[in-house]
Amino acid sequence: MRIFGILLILVAMGFPFIWFPEIAKGHDTIALFSQYMGIQALICMSIVQLIATRAFFVEWVFGGLDRSYILHKWLGISSMVFLLIHDTVDADMEGLGRQNMLEELAETLGELSLYGLLILVVITIATFIPYHLWKWTHRIMGGFFVAGSLHYLFILKPFQNGDPLGLYVSAFCVLGLVAFTWRLLPASLRPAHAYKVASIENSGAATAVSFAPTGRKLRHNAGQFAFVSFAGQESHPFSISSAPREDGRIRMSIAPIGDYTNDLKQKITVGMNAHIEGPFGHFERYKPSKPQLWIAAGIGITPFLARAQDLKEGDAHVDLVYCAKSRTHAPHLDELEVLAKVKPNLTLSVHISAEKGRADAEVILGQTGAKTSGLVVSFCGPRAMREALKSDFAKMGIRGRNFRYEEFEIRTGIGLRRLAEFIMKRSKAKRLVLVD
Repeated sequence: MRIFGILLILVAMGFPFIWFPEIAKGHDTIALFSQYMGIQALICMSIVQLIATRAFFVEWVFGGLDRSYILHKWLGISSMVFLLIHDTVDADMEGLGRQNMLEELAETLGELSLYGLLILVVITIATFIPYHLWKWTHRIMGGFFVAGSLHYLFILKPFQNGDPLGLYVSAFCVLGLVAFTWRLLPASLRPAHAYKVASIENSGAATAVSFAPTGRKLRHNAGQFAFVSFAGQESHPFSISSAPREDGRIRMSIAPIGDYTNDLKQKITVGMNAHIEGPFGHFERYKPSKPQLWIAAGIGITPFLARAQDLKEGDAHVDLVYCAKSRTHAPHLDELEVLAKVKPNLTLSVHISAEKGRADAEVILGQTGAKTSGLVVSFCGPRAMREALKSDFAKMGIRGRNFRYEEFEIRTGIGLRRLAEFIMKRSKAKRLVLVD
């Protein structure tokens, strides 16, 4: 995430406070605090809707789309916290007059927004709920934002919609409404690239789908990803497993790792139309002057395959370690072995876990002979393996920007399981100390 984007959000949230000291004169401070919490919720939710558009400036402001979606999640959770405080703390103020029918309706819309968003946030962080169900419910989240915006616009409050504070918050409501409406448009009406499925091939445990442009070509860098919608179906992100080509053809390699991808192979056919949004991601950016260690696990090979194809003669040497259950499960292994023979600055090492066991940092460095001094490590694969390797390499001095990865988990929980595991480990350690 970019510091600039975080600061921009903090300024946006803090800016309304400049009007509150004047408004507070003659009003209940507790109720005014509740009003402020409601405003914070609206600002957060409008930014959530903005990030969801995946507009070209989102990555520029907030960082790579993977990081932007993490921010998207936490802003959604934060808005829920603000809403709960707003609902718990009495926001009613004396001296504002009696409510008319429209204002009573606004009260009801506020309740609808609160409980609707609460249910959807729970569905979002409960990652055991199937992806397609979460995706469907996530679409209506903007509807509850609309209800919350109408609640704000028509409810009795200690300032008018035409006052500076009223105009400021209304602008965020409009921003969120426009963003929500934009996402409701079909892919064919948004700035997407029209493609058709040119070929479908099996490669290890994955399905490699090649696309040919039927209109404006997608211009991407090796290592990026894009969102694909097949024949009007829901869009889904996949890494582009081919380097940029003049004819605009691209390839995506899809592994059956979820309910959506499990069924996809049976749904797509050669000649089928597809809309591709993107490209996204900054994983491709690395310093070619520094020695590189790329570690891929399973379908995580896709961005590295594209980057290996795109390696130039003057680029730094790359050690690529490909971890897989077996050779037959490893997508594009034969293609990588050919690349390793023709690219003098690419060395390929295959780690078969069924034969060699778990690949940790020490095993990988021993297998490649790479030196840690000045080394830049890039990883793509399962989260558990990433966290283990990140910890291992940090002990060797490789941390921060020298350990690169991309958060491919578009939908994640809030870390409750890891928190519980940490507490359990701490409790167990204390018991052992007491026993000793």
